[in-house]
Amino acid sequence: QVQLVESGGGSVQAGGSLRLACAASGAIYRSHCMGWFRQAPGKEREPVAGIYTGAGNTRYADSVKGRFTISQDNAKNTVYLQMNSLKSDDTAMYYCAASTEGGRFYIPLARFEYNYWGQGTQVTVSS
Repeated sequence: QVQLVESGGGSVQAGGSLRLACAASGAIYRSHCMGWFRQAPGKEREPVAGIYTGAGNTRYADSVKGRFTISQDNAKNTVYLQMNSLKSDDTAMYYCAASTEGGRFYIPLARFEYNYWGQGTQVTVSS
């Protein structure tokens, strides 16, 4: 069964940190790329970061560069999103996604390029 399960969301004060995790079934994890997206109330879902699980290449949205880090644990079929220096603007539902597009030389960050989605985990940053 296709499955992506996010965890690690919560509430934190501005300047704080959170780490999200996304556990994927093996078939999905080995697809090609895994990504994190977020959606704030009344806004479009936007990309945050992506990783090619075959080699660990990463790509980030400009809004999170230098603050967020995406990483992987192949033994656990899990992708992480370490979020530091959180701002109130980071408040959103965060979604994990998997893509059969891309690879070592291209990591997709467009929503339409992702085939599978998790249910999301809420991150709330208070100022």
